[in-house]
Amino acid sequence: MGKFLDMDSPFMRFLNRVGDLMIMNFLMILCCIPVITAGAAFTAMHYVLLKIVRGEEGYLIKGFFKSFKENFKQATIIWLLMLLVILVYAGDSFIFNYSGLTFPKALVIAVVAVAVLLVLAAVYVFPLQARFENTVKNTLKNAMILAFANLPKTLLMVVCYALPLVIAYFSNYALLFVFLFGISAPAYAAAWIYSGIFKKLEPETEKVADDMDFSLRIDEGNQEIDE
Repeated sequence: MGKFLDMDSPFMRFLNRVGDLMIMNFLMILCCIPVITAGAAFTAMHYVLLKIVRGEEGYLIKGFFKSFKENFKQATIIWLLMLLVILVYAGDSFIFNYSGLTFPKALVIAVVAVAVLLVLAAVYVFPLQARFENTVKNTLKNAMILAFANLPKTLLMVVCYALPLVIAYFSNYALLFVFLFGISAPAYAAAWIYSGIFKKLEPETEKVADDMDFSLRIDEGNQEIDE
């Protein structure tokens, strides 16, 4: 029994991880309330979760707000661009369904296809912002490249993010679980997936600071990701 409750036992490590995800989910909900800060919050979450996946975790809350502050400006710009696209597509959906007008099927298919492409790229945007130094333009471009270069894994990440919404839709009893883990748990699962993808883009040796901070600049001359 003593070994079962030992801090290094698999059971206690599991409980610690559950606690970490609960804290991260709470921080995400809190920091997304102003809406405009959501981009920095998503970036900070992926910064922390990637370190957890790689066994580099330090102080969870300190690391979250450190990344939140450092990435706030650029992450907010990216988020506002994404929010604009979401609003445009919401408007398009409203027009298609309630305007009473008949639109060519080719137009509807094209709009839906572009929406799907953007969703696939979106799962990489904030992880890239959290892990690599880059311009807004290159971050968005690299997200699109990675989405199609790793399509099966990209689809798996989309499923991870969609699963809590599906669970909440079909079961009211699962709402508590979604409230506690609905953001952090899918992102944690996604971090296990994209961690290996990112390793291929990182230098073999990289100096890590005491707080386990890390960054990598990907410029337009990098053939692996920019072209």
